[in-house]
Amino acid sequence: MKKTALFFAFLLLGAALLFSGCHSPKTTTQEAFFTWEDSYHRHIQLDTAPQRIVSISPAITEVMFLVGAQDKLVGISDFCKYPPETEKITKIGGMHNINFEQLLSLHPDVVLIGSMISQKDVDAIEKMGIPVVCIVEESSLEGMAEMMEVVGRITQHEEKGKAEAEKWKAKIAERKANAPDPENRKCVYYVVGFGDGGDFTAPKKTHIQEIIELAGARNAGDSLTGWNISREYLFKINPDIILVRNEDKEAFQSRYPYTLLDAVKAGRVYGIESGWIDVVSLRNMNAVDYIAEICKTSRTTKTTKE
Repeated sequence: MKKTALFFAFLLLGAALLFSGCHSPKTTTQEAFFTWEDSYHRHIQLDTAPQRIVSISPAITEVMFLVGAQDKLVGISDFCKYPPETEKITKIGGMHNINFEQLLSLHPDVVLIGSMISQKDVDAIEKMGIPVVCIVEESSLEGMAEMMEVVGRITQHEEKGKAEAEKWKAKIAERKANAPDPENRKCVYYVVGFGDGGDFTAPKKTHIQEIIELAGARNAGDSLTGWNISREYLFKINPDIILVRNEDKEAFQSRYPYTLLDAVKAGRVYGIESGWIDVVSLRNMNAVDYIAEICKTSRTTKTTKE
């Protein structure tokens, strides 16, 4: 259950920092290479094109590889584990325990961060004379398109960034167009947390619900406003399909009272890679296609749930 605690720590910290904002860097009057108002409404200005970049966001790191700018990555966070080539890049610590000495030794021209870095750490990096650009991981899959464009501009891969953003939007539009009618969708329950500490799943207006709906299914938590779900309600909706992180699958499907759920008894519990679904990233589309395939091949009879 450690991943569940980490999942909620990231979620809560990101929400808090979204409102607190980041420190605005000083600006100059010279013609700048890059100017932008970021998600924290800060005015960002880079006078020259950065050649040495540190990314402390897994999503940004993935996008840098996507647009072909990985050669500019001189450092990444411990959580940047995809694609596999990231193993060869110097790590500068986690999102809450940055190794500032290691960071400074890399002589970066800019540090790219998401929403998980504290104001204190942003200030510390900027006091070292290193510009910080906040590119917040958006709360929807469609928001990834803007990240592709911004990262493309910063890394001098603007056309590639725009092209990949358009491809991403087209993928989303295609899956929306091919989704079945609402009444024909199977009910999918994603296990965010379970056990003695309570049951948790994705509520409405989350990127996880968006993933499930793009896959042509209905999110079991679509009427919830918070992440907690009562066990009584879980058994009432009695989901057609259950998704759980790969490492938690055996523990979940063998634990009472989950063994009494129809999906568990019928073998309709499926493991999923946490990196595909827990945070907004390029790999969310893997989750969409995976869930869509499960819904197509899973032999269930759709019933109306109260």
